[in-house]
Amino acid sequence: MSDVAMSVVVIVYNDETRLPTAVRSVLEQSLRGVEVVIVDDHSTDGSYEAARRLADEHPGRVRAHRLPENSGGCGAPRNHGIQHTRGEYVVFLDSDDVLERDACRNFLEAAETTGADLVSGMCVRVHVDSRHRKEVKWYPWLYARTRTLDSIAELPDLLVFDTLSTNKCYRRQFLLDAGLEFPVGIHYEDLLFSAQAYTAARRITLIPNRVYDWNVVHKTGAKSISNRRAEIANFAHRMEMHRRVDALLADKGLPELKFRKDVKFLKHDLVLHLRDLPFRDAAYRQEFAALARAYLTSIDPAAYDEIEPIHAVCAYLLRMSDWDNLLPAVDTLSNRDKVSAPLAERDGRIYWCAEHIDEDPFARQVLDVTELGYHTRPVGKLFPRNELTEYRQEGPGGVVRLAGRVTNPLGAIPPGARLTAELEFYARRQGLRFKTFRFPVSTVRHEGPYVSWEASANLAKGLRPLGIVDAVWDVRLHLDVDGERTTTRLTATRPGLATGEVPVRPRLTRLVADRVEPEISARGHLAFRLVPGKKANDLVVRGLQGTPGRLAKAGYRKAKALRQRATSGETKLRVYHDVYLRMPVRKRLVVFESHLGRQYSDSPRAIYEEMRRQGLDFEAVWSYTGRPQGFPADATLVRRWSLPYLKALARAEFWIDNQSYPLKLTKRPGTTYIQTWHGSALKRMGFDEAGWKLKSRAEQAEQQRTLDRFDHFLIRSEHDVRTLAKAFRLREKTLLRVGYPRNDALVQARGATERPPLAAELGIPAGKTALLYAPTFRHHGDRRFALPFDVERFADEFGDRYVLLVRAHYLNHVVLPPSVRGRVIDVSDHHDVTPLLALADALITDYSSVMFDYALLDRPMLFFPHDYEEYVHEGRGTYFDLLERAPGPVVRTEDELHSTLRESSLEEQAVKYASARERFVADFGEYDEGTAARRIVEEFFTDWRKA
Repeated sequence: MSDVAMSVVVIVYNDETRLPTAVRSVLEQSLRGVEVVIVDDHSTDGSYEAARRLADEHPGRVRAHRLPENSGGCGAPRNHGIQHTRGEYVVFLDSDDVLERDACRNFLEAAETTGADLVSGMCVRVHVDSRHRKEVKWYPWLYARTRTLDSIAELPDLLVFDTLSTNKCYRRQFLLDAGLEFPVGIHYEDLLFSAQAYTAARRITLIPNRVYDWNVVHKTGAKSISNRRAEIANFAHRMEMHRRVDALLADKGLPELKFRKDVKFLKHDLVLHLRDLPFRDAAYRQEFAALARAYLTSIDPAAYDEIEPIHAVCAYLLRMSDWDNLLPAVDTLSNRDKVSAPLAERDGRIYWCAEHIDEDPFARQVLDVTELGYHTRPVGKLFPRNELTEYRQEGPGGVVRLAGRVTNPLGAIPPGARLTAELEFYARRQGLRFKTFRFPVSTVRHEGPYVSWEASANLAKGLRPLGIVDAVWDVRLHLDVDGERTTTRLTATRPGLATGEVPVRPRLTRLVADRVEPEISARGHLAFRLVPGKKANDLVVRGLQGTPGRLAKAGYRKAKALRQRATSGETKLRVYHDVYLRMPVRKRLVVFESHLGRQYSDSPRAIYEEMRRQGLDFEAVWSYTGRPQGFPADATLVRRWSLPYLKALARAEFWIDNQSYPLKLTKRPGTTYIQTWHGSALKRMGFDEAGWKLKSRAEQAEQQRTLDRFDHFLIRSEHDVRTLAKAFRLREKTLLRVGYPRNDALVQARGATERPPLAAELGIPAGKTALLYAPTFRHHGDRRFALPFDVERFADEFGDRYVLLVRAHYLNHVVLPPSVRGRVIDVSDHHDVTPLLALADALITDYSSVMFDYALLDRPMLFFPHDYEEYVHEGRGTYFDLLERAPGPVVRTEDELHSTLRESSLEEQAVKYASARERFVADFGEYDEGTAARRIVEEFFTDWRKA
């Protein structure tokens, strides 16, 4: 038996400088008995000579081979290498990559322990030309733990996502017995080889160890084969490989793997090429569409349901060669939030375009983009597509003529709106945006589903860059619609539209650069780049490479680092503790905050408004996150975590909030912290949570220090004492049994017969009952909350009797289709839920703490805990069984919800559950007497009354 345990086949082509590093990573493996088989694909540089030298330096461990002619790919040299290996196991390595030092040892141990034919480990993409050598793990969830598969069908994602051949170890006899070879003369050979290996292996083992470093170089003139997407042959090869893999899976009887692969093709492989389409000419696009269309017809239509709507839209429009609608869709694909199409509304649903949907049912399904919520966006949050339609220079003086058209989806910009606009040029480099240059737009007008504009910009006079450090300037157009602004980028989809150089006057010297030329960014947007003359460029290059240049760049980097440190969280904390806390307390300064600055709402708002109502003499500061709209005009507004925010907190006499001020901020003894909290607890909180109990003693102590900042904690019932107070380990003297100030309005509204003015604001007809659906927070990656029932079905069945108000949790986002307009209303943007509770004739909820507040109104409540077992047993757990104590009917399915509303009137439910609601209020709201805000003001602020 050979003493060689493992053979590493290193392939090389014209890479003589990096080859020795790759080979060294094999020779320095911690496992003994590893040989290197170098196969040169007939290089034209000194790669083979370098391979021979390595073989001479390491006889018996390194052998060098050379193909008689270049094969043009990776398949032939790897196949040649397999034939010349002597080890029991085979690993593949490219000359520009390296093996992790223990890779072979970990491969061998896993293979010998499990008897696997194939062992796969973690590959890491190392961006070697980035400043900090950024590392990105390759599909890490596949390698979270060691696992052994008896069939690839046990883990389809492995075949679908990890198609590399190089992060794997193969039993050599397995390769020979299965007749596994890489295809030759075609690119993307790993796709087929990996699929063949996965499906042929009797056993596959995955290990969580890093084994392979895939070195990625962006700043290189010669792109890798897989990155040459401008060549149509590249896409043709990819399509051919996908067809071969599909045939293989069909032969093996693995339709589920084929389906998973279809999904991945639509959301990944196809997208890589689609993003490049705006930069390609018409001939390329037509050939690309022909190749893609032939393959897309083989994809299971059900795969379109598994991908994001915009991916499905692009794939369908490509099939139809509908370029007018496809290119805007690709724009949205590259710019996620951009609204690129005029859109169409049919039967209460929103479609990407009006074409195709009337004659093709599949098109109606795929082109439906209702859930993206485009129809709900106000002008200020629209981010519409702005297609550049004209670019030309007007003479030699530096004047550029620009024109474009802004998409106006569903007429969001009304025909009668007053329109003005301006172009803005700004430096791309971060930290240099202190100076921008603006040019007026001479003409803005409506043109059907678009808004057209024209402008002339004198760049020679108006654009004054510094030079060197601000080489690239981006352009955007600000469109003002009746005083509301929307901002767009200039999208260029016609190759060759923007060309030519324009003179400019840099502020330093013309030697730095005296011209700019248009370029299109990776996302398809117009930009301008400084272009120095050749002599000037040589001077600049020499200067940058010499001592003055090094000093200048070092100085710039230091200044930039200083700015970053000055605005970092660590620096702000030091300023807070070392500077602001040394300042004296500012008497009568109160800092208010609600839900981490996201809202002007809840009990802090109620206390603030009571203080204003009583005419107290005090200085109010409200913190906000995002935009300050909706916060009080008679208070000082500070952005959360800004220096003014920290200064206010450090000097305040009172903190009043309902969640938590930043945990790392120490509260000085002279500041009183009134914690109003934001709801009684159904789910376990604080140290009652399993996650908190698992924290280290030091972590628990740190958490307790933040809770000990509370000087007063509002309590609305003894249930809060047994749950929240105990879970937060609060002292008895901290507790204020006064109820929640936010609920004063609800106690006072109990029994009211007159409908609040909010009903008219929301457009609720006088004869219809208002139902409020207010679910609790749900964890979703994109914050979008999927309603657990068909809202269109609900509206169709109950729209003549009820108006459903949907209020998502402030951390979630919901989208309603236009078809339910007037019958279902999204009220999630209302900061304060209390007026909505006072308006609602009945409440539908699941586990939200609004149940405890709404019960004070003594109105009907319905409970829809559709995922109760998961919520209770897989989440934090609860303090009591909601199913037993709910003061209203509990429904678990959509049909049960409909049945309850259909068969029992709200009046009947009000009578049936009256005693249950009374007990519920006694148990969870005993101190809510409608006087909480007044009692707090009297206890803490009564001496602040103006004389």
